[in-house]
This record gives sequence, C-alpha cells and structure tokens, in this order.
Amino acid sequence: MKLQLALDLVDIAGAKEIVSEVAEFIDVVEIGTPIVINEGLHAVKAIKDAFPALTVLADLKIMDAGGYEVMKAAEAGADIVTVLGVSDDSTIKGAVEEAKKSGREILVDLINVKDIAGRAAEVDALGVDYVCVHSGYDHQAEGKNSFADLQAIKGVVKQAKTAIAGGIKLSTLPEVIAAGPDLVIVGGGITGESDQRSAAAEMKRLVSQA
Repeated sequence: MKLQLALDLVDIAGAKEIVSEVAEFIDVVEIGTPIVINEGLHAVKAIKDAFPALTVLADLKIMDAGGYEVMKAAEAGADIVTVLGVSDDSTIKGAVEEAKKSGREILVDLINVKDIAGRAAEVDALGVDYVCVHSGYDHQAEGKNSFADLQAIKGVVKQAKTAIAGGIKLSTLPEVIAAGPDLVIVGGGITGESDQRSAAAEMKRLVSQA
C-alpha cells in the first residue's frame, strides 16, 4: 500500500516547500488539476526535477485526446497520468497505448461515474494501471466519501491496482486501510495540518503496516 500526497491549492514554490517537508514519508506526489491549470505542465517538470526519487502524478483528468495529452505529460516528467472514467473508451485506450510506449502508468478517476462497479470492470479490461474512486471537493461539501465505492470496485477489478481519494484524514485512514486499496491519496489531511511532517509520518506508518 502506497501513500500519495495531492497538491492542489499551491503554486510551484509552495509545492516544493510542502514536498520538502514530507518527501521521506510519501511514495507519490500529485500535481493537482488546479496547479496544472494555473502553472501548466511546468509544475510537473519542476517537481520531478526537484524530487527525482518520487513518483510524480499529473492529475490532468483527461477527457479527450488521451494519447496526445499523456505524451505531453510524459515529456514533462510525469510517471502517472489521470484519465476520467466518464471519457470514451477510445480516449482511455489511446492513453494506455501512449503510456506503455514510455513506461508510464494510467490512473482512471471514477469521479461522477454513476455505475461505479460496472465502469470499474470496463476500464480494468482496457489495461489501465490504477482504478480510483474519488469524492471531489463538491462531494465532500455534501458529506460524501468514497469508502463504499472502494468496496464496490475491489470486488470487480482484477488486473489494475485500486486507489481512493477525497477527504481522507488521520481519523478516517484506518477505515480506508481496512478496505485494502493499493494507493491512498491524501490532500488536506496533510497539507491542511499545522504540522505537515508529523501528519505525513503518522499516515505513512499506518499505511506501511497494512
């Protein structure tokens, strides 16, 4: 089980500052969609250059032109690129094909997918590397989480690894770990803490025991 730090509401300098604090406790650093929108793929390159030992995920939430967008993210240094599960199968296939050319990985984000289990099985068959259940900011504001969705996809995903994102904090992490995802994605549960280093260290300790 691996721990991913999601960075959303910072610029490149802010991202470097946070990662410097917690790098030894995380496996993957995510350059979130807001950073990519504000800074472009320069943010991906800057973090990969600064922390070459870390796996870097570019949260592009690709919806079209999968092959091209994965190619550009890979050129910037991304190791994992996200594609939306609500996108067309051809988009996901194009992303997977391009990723395989350069030894990168594809994570399919099931945010806003209605039939979670059904779509998880479909994208798993397309050869993606990760299938992720995700409660976004708007879902979290409504009090939703993805714990039940994780259980649903664990029963159908046969080839890909599973991941969960959205609102995970130290208090809810044991429940997440019990469900057995391969990748636990935490944003504010680390970045929103006054002592980010301690929060990341404790989360890594719990995840490592799983």
